[in-house]
Amino acid sequence: MIPLPAFAADPEPAVAALSVRLAWRAIRPADLREIVRQRREMFAANGHAEAVLAPMSATFAAWLAPRLASGAYFGWIVEDESGRPVAGLGMMALDWPPHPMHPEQDRRGYILNVFVDPDLRGGGVGRALMDLATAEGRRRGLDILVLHASAMGRSLYESLGWVAGSEMMLRLNHGAG
Repeated sequence: MIPLPAFAADPEPAVAALSVRLAWRAIRPADLREIVRQRREMFAANGHAEAVLAPMSATFAAWLAPRLASGAYFGWIVEDESGRPVAGLGMMALDWPPHPMHPEQDRRGYILNVFVDPDLRGGGVGRALMDLATAEGRRRGLDILVLHASAMGRSLYESLGWVAGSEMMLRLNHGAG
């Protein structure tokens, strides 16, 4: 395990007061259940109903397993001193047609499943994970990173320079959720 990267030079008071020692490590196929748990809790914290979360979690686990095995889904798990997972972030490099925002590249970096346990939120863990993701995107030569921000995470992303885009959606299946 590697200690979390240094926080910004002028950390928020909550970061400076964080008394638990945290470390990050790359995700691995054995983390399947933990990533599913974090995703489920992330959506629950954003108000999604259990009636949607249970079937979504099973389908997500089936989707995620081969991507973890192949390395198409990558990212980090943050653990406390006892080795208990307390946060995580996933990434993918998506096949995407060249676009005015990346005219010479046929892919985009996509960040998903950004999760921090409730008792650690606001303490800089999410910021550290986003710093890792940004560095990884640069290392992989990606021209653009994309994510879907919840209301809970929007201020963090904006403070890191992320801007809202022009994407719109049309739900064709209007089930619960």
